[in-house]
Amino acid sequence: MKKDLFANKEAFIIFNLYIILFVFQGVFVTASKTENGGYDYNTTLVVFLSELLKLILSAILYTIKKENKPHVLKAIVINYKLLLLYFVPSLLYCFYNNLAFINLSHYDPTSYYVLLQFRVVLTAILFQYLFKKKLSFIQWISLAILTTGCIIKNFDAARTTVSSDSDSNAWSQIFNIYFLSINFQNFCSCLAGTYNEYLLKSQGATVDIFLQNVFMYLDSIICNFFILMFKGELSTVVEDFQSLGDIFVILITINSAIVGIVTSFFLKNLNSILKTYASALELIITAVVCYMLFNIYITRYTIVSIGLVSIAVAMYFKNPVNNTTPTKSSTQDKVPLLEVTSK
Repeated sequence: MKKDLFANKEAFIIFNLYIILFVFQGVFVTASKTENGGYDYNTTLVVFLSELLKLILSAILYTIKKENKPHVLKAIVINYKLLLLYFVPSLLYCFYNNLAFINLSHYDPTSYYVLLQFRVVLTAILFQYLFKKKLSFIQWISLAILTTGCIIKNFDAARTTVSSDSDSNAWSQIFNIYFLSINFQNFCSCLAGTYNEYLLKSQGATVDIFLQNVFMYLDSIICNFFILMFKGELSTVVEDFQSLGDIFVILITINSAIVGIVTSFFLKNLNSILKTYASALELIITAVVCYMLFNIYITRYTIVSIGLVSIAVAMYFKNPVNNTTPTKSSTQDKVPLLEVTSK
């Protein structure tokens, strides 16, 4: 089984590290919450520092393996047009990362990761519209199953906050502002991934992947800077730094940076079938870890929703949407469509 799934030991390690890091991220954010579900630190500043650390790591990795390529600063000047184009996915991922804190303040990590799988539905619809690709019957069935699994899990999260005899309140809780927020987060992820693929396969086809990461994170830093300014938090940045000494906040920052780098290797070495296993295992491990650490019970709704999501994702990626066009060049280095993200 291992030989069928992984080309080498490096791919096997990356696969497991990818899952573990994403599980840890949800756990660290949950552990950093206050008793009322909020945060006593500046979450935007944490995202800003994470992007800064990613930028530093990407620049170092580019320098280490540049192999007669221009210095990173010179490379930025040479490819300034690509740098500007990366503002689109960077801004979308900026929204995504900041919304992660907001949504994890309302949902437990298991519910959060289940509902994030709804991005597969949004991706399919977006691809069908943008790339004129029709979905097969099996793909639509898998998306219907996935949607059902997400709704069941959201109902499970909502039913604990409302009385059973208040149906109208229950439905308003299910489709509340956080449900809209997490789906906007999904939309940002889908659109950013689609646009990122365009950059990887066209404008940046000949540009080193670590240099492209430098563009992504440099733009992300600028975007987060403007968010801090828009929220009126620039004047309190010095004071906010004092609240970042908590061990979990430090772990969130470091783990987020490592996730960005590991994801780059994941996209380069693995495929969409392995992404299926990663998504399913991530949900299951998160549920078990949250039960052990935070006493978040694994309800029958959780089990059903995880089962449905896992089945749907497996069905979908067995026959994924494909918007690649055959070329004379080798396709070995092409990245599967649904995996193209830098975060």
